Amino acid sequence: MNAPARVPRHIAIVMDGNGRWARARFQPRSFGHNAGRKAVREVIEGCVRLGVEALTLFAFSSENWQRPEDEVSALMSLFLRALDKEVDELHAQGVRVRFIGELSGFGADLRQRMHGAMERTAGNTRLQLNIAVNYGGRWDIVQAARQAAQAIGRGELTAETLDEAALGRWMCLADLPPLDLFIRTGGEQRISNFLLWQAAYAELYFTDTLWPDFDQASLAQAIDDFARRERRYGRTSDQVAAAPPP
Repeated sequence: MNAPARVPRHIAIVMDGNGRWARARFQPRSFGHNAGRKAVREVIEGCVRLGVEALTLFAFSSENWQRPEDEVSALMSLFLRALDKEVDELHAQGVRVRFIGELSGFGADLRQRMHGAMERTAGNTRLQLNIAVNYGGRWDIVQAARQAAQAIGRGELTAETLDEAALGRWMCLADLPPLDLFIRTGGEQRISNFLLWQAAYAELYFTDTLWPDFDQASLAQAIDDFARRERRYGRTSDQVAAAPPP
């Protein structure tokens, strides 16, 4: 894989298409979710190789609880097995693992393993891997607003001084580089309540490739597309040419 000319610092991916991939093979949806683990490994390895600083994956949304009970149960079992099998390798590669979302919605065993993975890899710096589980962009904004309200109640902040920068401190991933590239696989062209605040100036990339088929070549194609775009942040092309944005 040839390195693209300009690599985004932070990539987010909606990993869509597992169920359709399995259905095309006359298999249950859980078969597709399990196959998607290979794509996760491919993308992580690609990001490490290219020097991407942060990768955020949408693994389980707050709306996914509405799916059939057997599928949700299969997903929970898959999370447990993946944590047991993958954390050692991620740690060896220098990957820091972080789970974002309302973790209290999961069982005690899964929460314990999530926290164990985060603690074990906390000192790693090669790639910041964020796994969004029981996460929603609206939830993220609400929890930040709640923390801001509590700070106002404690006298640490006033309503008049609450601005975007102040509220942004309480958003998930506030300590990471801004989101540069938002990828969605599976052919749908929407962001589905993922990283609503963080995606404000992200470049959007949609592909028909189903998630289990997304590999390092697919990632390189998305990054190449990103590298060809002009990111103006409200400025004119002439202004960008004179002083490119960071």
